[in-house]
Amino acid sequence: MVDITLKSQIQREATAIGKIILKSNTVNLIRNGEIEKGDPINTAKVAAVLAAKNTSGIIPLCHPIPITNVKIEDEVLVDGVIFRAFIKTTARTGVEMEALTAVSVALLTIWDMVKQYEKDERGQYPSTAITDIRVLQKVKGSRKMA
Repeated sequence: MVDITLKSQIQREATAIGKIILKSNTVNLIRNGEIEKGDPINTAKVAAVLAAKNTSGIIPLCHPIPITNVKIEDEVLVDGVIFRAFIKTTARTGVEMEALTAVSVALLTIWDMVKQYEKDERGQYPSTAITDIRVLQKVKGSRKMA
């Protein structure tokens, strides 16, 4: 781990984004509430919050930090779903990893809940993909969250 002992505790924020590409039929099933396993969007949001809070238990050298706010937004598109994670803390280190983990787990949750609709006749996923996971912004110091 990096030694952050002498760093000041200040407000820190990070925003991450990612997308899962899905078949249009699967997107329609999501929109119409017809996914057999349940509501993938709300399940993914809960999973994202849990992932953000447990990031240091998943990524070996990540510092455990007190998460003070998690906001997860979704956008259902014609070809998939986008998730954005907004994470806040007051700590000695940033929350980029928490934001990235939240988005990643949200997207993985969607995949798990819709995989039966995404498989082809051989049981493969030729068009399903998780893409473009990245940090959109990080803020060090006081600022209002978007």
